[in-house]
Amino acid sequence: MFAAYFDCPGGPENLYIKEVMKPDPGEGEVLVKVSASALNRGDLLQRRGKYPPPKGASDILGLEAAGSVAGLGPGCSGRWKIGDAVMALLSGGGQAQYVTVPEGLLMPIPKDMTFIQAAAIPEAWLTAFQLLHFVGKVQEGERVLIHAGASGVGMAAIQLVRLAKAIPIVTAGTQEKLEATANAGAAAGFNYKNEDFSEKVLEFTQGSGVDIILDCVGASHWEKNINCLSTDGRWIIYGLLSRGEIHGDLLARLLSKRASIHTSLLRPRHKEASSVYSPQYKERLVRAFAEEVLPHFSAGASPRLQPLVDSVYPLHAIAEAHRAMEENRNIGKIVIEIPV
Repeated sequence: MFAAYFDCPGGPENLYIKEVMKPDPGEGEVLVKVSASALNRGDLLQRRGKYPPPKGASDILGLEAAGSVAGLGPGCSGRWKIGDAVMALLSGGGQAQYVTVPEGLLMPIPKDMTFIQAAAIPEAWLTAFQLLHFVGKVQEGERVLIHAGASGVGMAAIQLVRLAKAIPIVTAGTQEKLEATANAGAAAGFNYKNEDFSEKVLEFTQGSGVDIILDCVGASHWEKNINCLSTDGRWIIYGLLSRGEIHGDLLARLLSKRASIHTSLLRPRHKEASSVYSPQYKERLVRAFAEEVLPHFSAGASPRLQPLVDSVYPLHAIAEAHRAMEENRNIGKIVIEIPV
């Protein structure tokens, strides 16, 4: 089969299409013929040599996929059959013609949804759902500040905050991106490049601040995050797009607000030994998402959720897709179409 590959860490120019062995499904695994995958920041970091796949995971890029069931490994429960349209959260291997997936990490694709649309769901939406519900314990009426609001996770989080009857507030770097977040349901949005978002957030919330911050930026925003975090607020860090090193009295500022910091990475929850990080965690997450959120992607659902696809690149143009994400050109998800 063909797969996106690179031989040594570096820039997008190192990517190429390589012929590799087609995987065989193991115990409890399903073989999926991939029609579309999607690009994530983790793919860019892995290409640079900064985010290796977890032990036991495929070293092929791709953290999500949509396609059809092409084979069943021994011990499968009978939930899936050949030809079923499915999408999957992966620890790697999605940007290839075939991938094996533990059956508990598969979800059905809604009948009126294309493979391209479905590929934009698993990583972004499950990440946002996990951050809001498993980590942040979002409650009705709470205010949630979402950094990188026009990213895949950001656009998903806006809609999931609304679904939870809470209030989404976002930051983004351009007016075009802020308009897109408003169309997705953001109650307010601020350009972090030319205004102090913490002051604007406090003004919008009449001085009370936000209850939850979803932060993939890191150190460059830390003081402003603390400024606009409410008493007993939860600051959830799931990425470090700026940097991780903080200079300042972070702990005293946190203590003064009785605030808490949570951190989360979804990909490493692969095959680690402890019960907290075992594959069962991801299976529980996928099951909860499938029950509580997935029905809202179907026609006629209220409220109706929509994955936002920014652009579609064929697999052979994987390098250009990486460049587009590195330059922050996308609003929503960049999808990779896999050739037959």
